[in-house]
Amino acid sequence: MSRPPANRTPLLLSRRSWPEVRRIGDILRTETVGGVLLLVAAVVALAWANSPWSGGYRSLADVTVGPEALHLDLSLAQWAADGLLAIFFFVAGLELKREFVAGDLREPRRAMLPVAAALGGMTLPALIYVAFNVGTGDGALTGWAIPTATDIAFALAVLGVINTSLPSAMRTFLLTLAVVDDLLAIVIIAVFYTSALHFGLLLLALAPMALFGLLVQRRVRSWWLLLPLAVTTWALVHASGVHATVAGVALAFTVPVLRRRPGHGPGLAEHFEHRIRPLSAGVAVPVFAFFAAGVSVAGAGGLGATLTDSVALGVMVGLVVGKAAGVLGATWLVQRFTRARLAEGLAWWDMVGLALLAGVGFTVSLLIGELAFGAGTERDDHSKIGVLLGSLLSAVLATVVLRARNRHYQGVCALEERDSDADGVPDVYEEQPTRTTPS
Repeated sequence: MSRPPANRTPLLLSRRSWPEVRRIGDILRTETVGGVLLLVAAVVALAWANSPWSGGYRSLADVTVGPEALHLDLSLAQWAADGLLAIFFFVAGLELKREFVAGDLREPRRAMLPVAAALGGMTLPALIYVAFNVGTGDGALTGWAIPTATDIAFALAVLGVINTSLPSAMRTFLLTLAVVDDLLAIVIIAVFYTSALHFGLLLLALAPMALFGLLVQRRVRSWWLLLPLAVTTWALVHASGVHATVAGVALAFTVPVLRRRPGHGPGLAEHFEHRIRPLSAGVAVPVFAFFAAGVSVAGAGGLGATLTDSVALGVMVGLVVGKAAGVLGATWLVQRFTRARLAEGLAWWDMVGLALLAGVGFTVSLLIGELAFGAGTERDDHSKIGVLLGSLLSAVLATVVLRARNRHYQGVCALEERDSDADGVPDVYEEQPTRTTPS
């Protein structure tokens, strides 16, 4: 008997395979905790920086440690931005490579939507920021990339707090969008925020990175071999003038995703991700947020003066309006001009909530602001306040929409359970793998 032809129409936000759902769930649990720590660190920094003891906060951030001979005599705030965030981007690079090599997004038709959404969600906020600052001069346009980023930990923390009745495909979409967004942000940092480039040191960094890649391709896991090579690569990239977080992504891309032989434990990328993600989400990102978010409102001229500054306004409107419109518009265009469509049971209101949530641009936005204007300057303070307020407003609006959608899906589940009980048919968890009996 011939099989009926398979439906080749791609589904946007369709149900993922059970192993993928379980893996995304594990990531969400870690990132939710990391997002809470990130929020706590930011609140503590803001409170301390605006308290009578704000001098202690500044003194702590300016403490310098590290060998001067290697140009690594950095302040604690610089170590957080250049060093700890490299760990964050290493994990992001592992996740991105895993998604496109072995995940559900290895198929171009599935990767098309989150990649297009990420591009739209970066382009429109940048254009809005430029529109606010095009005639101001005084270097304001340098911060055009500040509202283009989406914070993985913060956005997933908001999504995790809402509840668990939302379809898992929505979480997969948001995670992939944020990871692609971070990769594009790293490219922007490397290309547009590298002031003085030393090609010799950059070429020299290829040697330890190549050796690191050779070892991991041979499935070497010994930290005492890999860690010195990774640190050496990071130090050389840092000295070359390229932002050191680029080294984290570059090293991650050398790690193999697939297992050498099926059934012999997780791939090396998954192994590293499992080991390092708690360090990234629980230490690296919160510590960076602590040193980056501590802006003095009074020192920035007061909240009124900040909210009339074109830099802060461009960042806020870019995050709240630009991100949502860019992500939603790109998604609609993909659906309009391709054969792709939303999966059954999902509505465009789900996409509205995710698009609003993409406006939470905390970690990388703060980093780009420091690179654009210089840490501690008045422009940087204004951009930080814009990032904080824009991210908060995006999170609140997204929570309102997604909580309504969560109640909708809870009602749908309850109705299906009643119908199942009435028919006498036992409930089946649809995302569990089907089991077949050998004939």
